[in-house]
Amino acid sequence: MVSAIFSKRQLWFAPLIAVTVSLTSCGGGQSPTEPSSEGGTSSGGSDVSASLTGAGASFPAPLYQRWFSEYNKVNPNVQVTYQSVGSGAGVEQFIQNTVDFGASDVAMTDEEMQQVERGVALLPMTAGSIVLGYNLPDVENLQLSRDVYTNILLGNITNWNDPAIAEINPDANLPDTKINVVHRSDGSGTTGVFTQHLSAISPEWEQQVGSGKTVEWPVGIGAKGNEGVTAQILQTEGSIGYIEYGYAKQQDIPTASLENQAGNYIAPSVESASKTLEAVTLPDNLRAFITDPEGDESYPIVTYTWVLAYENYNDPEKLQALKDVLTWSLEEGQDYSEELGYVPLPDNVVQKVEAKLETIQAQ
Repeated sequence: MVSAIFSKRQLWFAPLIAVTVSLTSCGGGQSPTEPSSEGGTSSGGSDVSASLTGAGASFPAPLYQRWFSEYNKVNPNVQVTYQSVGSGAGVEQFIQNTVDFGASDVAMTDEEMQQVERGVALLPMTAGSIVLGYNLPDVENLQLSRDVYTNILLGNITNWNDPAIAEINPDANLPDTKINVVHRSDGSGTTGVFTQHLSAISPEWEQQVGSGKTVEWPVGIGAKGNEGVTAQILQTEGSIGYIEYGYAKQQDIPTASLENQAGNYIAPSVESASKTLEAVTLPDNLRAFITDPEGDESYPIVTYTWVLAYENYNDPEKLQALKDVLTWSLEEGQDYSEELGYVPLPDNVVQKVEAKLETIQAQ
């Protein structure tokens, strides 16, 4: 039964590994297809022809795929290729200057930025929740306290009918089966954000495991990318793993309501993620780390995700094409965020990002 479900759904993952679409700027000529009603035409478009390559986070890949597809309807002369390889690999390729832009769910550190001779512009493009998706056929509404989900991931709680889980889920039909933890096997910004949160709420986790794009997981099996973890959850009854909310939404994977700092159990949603972002002020350098947000209605694990651009480009047309694509994504593209499980950027954040985008220059 599980294999049948997976074979039906697995086609959804294929386009996320490498997203390649042809795009054009809207400044010149007629588009061969009608622009979508939501998307419209690109703001500030120009008559350029260029090929762009990017690589990085799998967290925003479904949204990037949609953006590039919709932008293709109005700008068929600019080719954009984005590879969903994980934030760690994306940052590394960006540092090595083998891509036109990178993508990461964790903003680059000062040390990483110092390795980039062309300079770095960090551009938050969207935001979303990291959720604990699970595969328990008879359990629809699972609640997990901070103590419980940390101890599951530490390997201290190993069975689904453990008294600690049963106590906060008295009406759930919890099976007497092993908990199968699924985690990322690649360098991942999603892992970085998730383990920062775990370190913030659990001294034991901070001491034993810590945080980072890669960590030594105490228990579980690894899978590559949000795509891989999602597929593994779908295939493995009794599993639980951390993925971006949009992946769970698209695949109808149940997600746990998590206890927040205020002691309330919050289900992941665009609305609860928005509540989290409302309590956070994005600084001038556009780097924000939301490890344990305040607020009665805040979902506890939310992050911005960044496009990594260079401060200088030696090809003026390539630079203009990049600015056109990103400007469209920040404006018309935000209309597609919510349906895919992401949080549309507030207007004040869009203005900050567009101001930063305008500082990028041609050499």
